[in-house]
Amino acid sequence: MKTNKVKTRTGDSGIRFPIGAKLILLISIIVILSLGSITVLVSWLVRGDLRISAEENNFETNRRSAMEAEVTIDNVRSHSRMLMQTIAAVGAGSTIAQQTSNLFFSENPQIVSVFFITPGNPEQLLVNNRFFITREIETQLAGAYFDDQRGALGRVIRGETVLLNAAPHFGIPVLALFFPLQTGGFGGVVFSSENLNQNFGYGINQSYMINSDGYILSHSDFSLVRSGVNISSEDFIREILDSPQKNRQQLIESDFRLLQSGSFDNENFPVIRKFVAFTRLNTAGTVVITSIEYDKVFEGIAATTRRNMYLTIAVLCISIIFIWFFSKTISIPLKALAYVARNIEGGVFEMDLKPKGRDEIGVLTNSFQKMCAALHIFGRFTNKEIAVKAMRGEIKPGGLPKHASIFFSDIRGFTAKSESFTNVFGEDASDRIVHWLNNYFTKMVDCVEKTNGVVDKFIGDAVMAHWGTAYSAGSPRKDAFNAVNAALMMRKALYELNKERDPDDPANPSIQIGCGINSGIVTAGQLGSDMRMEYTVIGDPVNLASRIEALTKPLAADILISEDTWLLTEDKFITEEMPSVSVKGKEKPVRIFAVINTAGNEKGPQTMADVRNLLGIEAPEISKVDVNADEKKYNINPNS
Repeated sequence: MKTNKVKTRTGDSGIRFPIGAKLILLISIIVILSLGSITVLVSWLVRGDLRISAEENNFETNRRSAMEAEVTIDNVRSHSRMLMQTIAAVGAGSTIAQQTSNLFFSENPQIVSVFFITPGNPEQLLVNNRFFITREIETQLAGAYFDDQRGALGRVIRGETVLLNAAPHFGIPVLALFFPLQTGGFGGVVFSSENLNQNFGYGINQSYMINSDGYILSHSDFSLVRSGVNISSEDFIREILDSPQKNRQQLIESDFRLLQSGSFDNENFPVIRKFVAFTRLNTAGTVVITSIEYDKVFEGIAATTRRNMYLTIAVLCISIIFIWFFSKTISIPLKALAYVARNIEGGVFEMDLKPKGRDEIGVLTNSFQKMCAALHIFGRFTNKEIAVKAMRGEIKPGGLPKHASIFFSDIRGFTAKSESFTNVFGEDASDRIVHWLNNYFTKMVDCVEKTNGVVDKFIGDAVMAHWGTAYSAGSPRKDAFNAVNAALMMRKALYELNKERDPDDPANPSIQIGCGINSGIVTAGQLGSDMRMEYTVIGDPVNLASRIEALTKPLAADILISEDTWLLTEDKFITEEMPSVSVKGKEKPVRIFAVINTAGNEKGPQTMADVRNLLGIEAPEISKVDVNADEKKYNINPNS
């Protein structure tokens, strides 16, 4: 085939403004405008935007931190309450109570110990031994702690819920939650706050949690938690605790010495401005506070402004000197590429491009050359992926025997649906049908490609695909599994697609399909002419797959597989054997199996009755089915 030589033409009467002149003009305008306005923009617009952004980010961080703390506390309380009520119901000394306790601490490793008293029962103390062992602390600390908290228990008896910092007693970040039980009595639970401490200290926003008495419960600086610091004497903390609002944010000026040192001493702490946001939780008057330093928000603006001005001036001076000469190295190759693009638009793909240099233009030129070759090959194939493999030499000319799994599917009642489109939409029916089919094909093709299959062709509303030909998962078993799995994915995708449809929408009716799969040795290769080719498979297994697909309607099944496919995948799927089929050209009846679900998958259908009920398919009377009425190639043996 003749290859067109590309001649670089430096003169083109269509060019009115050279690239070099445009670049110099554009850069000059940008730099001049920048020099005059950058200071105002940074000091006014950017500063204002940064403040708004910082406040919003601080408030959002506080909201997320509060949500995380709320969820953590609620989960601990609900899980512990369920444990307490269960043990109270079955008896503390029973085997079930012990098993329940062990399971509880296994599922909730962050919980340290549980203490509760219920009417008619003695005090109960449950300890997570694994937690104490892994942290090398004594289990006796749990009992001693609850003995020391009689004051808190008294508050709980009066109906309060109390959240305390237990870190000073245990020496590790833990919290203690005391609450009344709905069935009478009360309980307490000690749980780890390590995750809260770590998450509260993430980034430049500092979050911490205090209780209604002003004691720090969680903080990224564990020394404040371990020391049991109370910050209620801070003016802004007292204002937060006394505030009736659930959440708020404001700019605070303070030395924040308690949060920096944990005590009032003679150290000289400068006054700091911070954005402080708080959210009051629904539990025990607990408050989550998040702050960010005001100066940190704006510290980079001034330095960035100066650097930008110096850099802009330098770039302008250098650019004006070199841009014109550099533009020539861009404009000349681009003219050649424009010439190639015009030829591609005209359908001429074979072009001889010679990249000059190894810069981006050279890479782009080389890519254009490869694209031209690829487009020439793509024009001969209906499957782009196959064309790419052929271009790479991964598919050789001629046919090769392949052990493949062949798939056919079509839409039930497509003719009637097409007539409905015509009756409703008239002249627009064709466009409506194509749009409807394309939406359906998109879902089906996605299932095939996700399972390493190849879409062979579309035959009207039918889809033909195969596995183990151009691509293989490594063995016929894996290819067969992928084929059947793709059909199950199609069932699910189509079920979800039908759920989204309006049942009264004539432009988007629901779809039911029948799928037939067979496995065997086929001939795979490129068929066609020099001008048009396609990669496909031929052979008796292909014909049988098509015939099996045709049986889905009389057998009221959406997925049918042959015995050959079943033997490769019998342990992977739940199947139900259907009546054997006598196929023209076969000495023995062919065993057929309906695919129900993936083996071991307890979700979804477990029998063919479940499948038919899910898809709205009426169960057939096999003895009355006359397949020969439509297809003389098969005959169902209902007694097999």
